[in-house]
Amino acid sequence: MLVAAAVIVLAIMLAGIYLIEPYDTGRSPFFSHAGVRALAPATGNASRGRDPAFKAMIVGNSRIQLISPERLKKATGLDFVQMSVPGSGPKEQLALIDWFLSHRREPAKALLVSIDETWCTSDPALANERPFPFWLYEASPLAYARGLLRWEVLEEVPPRLAYLLGMNAERSRPDGYWDYDAEYTQRGDKMAAAHRQELAAKPYANAPRHDRDPLAGMRNFPAADRIGIVAASLPEDAALILVVPPLYKNWLPPEGTEQAFRLQACKVAIAGAAQRGHARTALVDWRTDRPEIRNPAWFFDKIHYRQPIAQAMEADIAATLRRLH
Repeated sequence: MLVAAAVIVLAIMLAGIYLIEPYDTGRSPFFSHAGVRALAPATGNASRGRDPAFKAMIVGNSRIQLISPERLKKATGLDFVQMSVPGSGPKEQLALIDWFLSHRREPAKALLVSIDETWCTSDPALANERPFPFWLYEASPLAYARGLLRWEVLEEVPPRLAYLLGMNAERSRPDGYWDYDAEYTQRGDKMAAAHRQELAAKPYANAPRHDRDPLAGMRNFPAADRIGIVAASLPEDAALILVVPPLYKNWLPPEGTEQAFRLQACKVAIAGAAQRGHARTALVDWRTDRPEIRNPAWFFDKIHYRQPIAQAMEADIAATLRRLH
């Protein structure tokens, strides 16, 4: 009897949470209120990704987070949404791409995907290193409902109700942009000394050099197959831009090192798979030796750059989009 009562109470709670829609996934037939309060990107993107205002998306991790949807719109006329999730890899990012594409009322115009070393794994499972709410982006209502049975979801119900009732109308930025450069500058980087030391390091000073074809013995990169499938599913006139984000100069693998061979093979494999699947595909490669990556003032650490580099990358991206369109 007690067990039956507990099951009934649990079912009622689950139904209530399903209808209240803590993350604005569009599944509730009753509580439809655009947007969400300030949430982590991994959960907030469920709302942003289905917003019909956006015709193009940016996806990756913190290495592409500084690319501005607003500036790209000014340069290209396309409405971008920033759906990057710090610490994520290809498995999470592919789930976000699928969510965005499956929720377009009109065909997507552009897809901007950040390709870093997490995409160069040989693991066919593309295992993710950090927790990610895959259940939130599941096509199956049952899988989504099972995912709602979490304590953190229950904690999100009161704030969502306050948002729905207008008691707390503060909404997170619809396009998902977070300018960490401005925030870090405002508060002062307490890790500045450690970051300067990291930038000054020379990890490849004693790395062996080899003279061989960079693509000889190229390994399998399972993420290349996955992006090829995505590419083949895109509308004919959509643009697919693969962006390889920069590293500070001391951390860029020198030519002839094993790391450089693997990086080149990975870029060739992923770009090749995407281009075979979709004609309007281009690679914007910033993981090369160029003047911008030699200025330590333009980096917070070895992988996170500041606004001058972000804006230079945006100019490259915009020019590539104009060429493809």
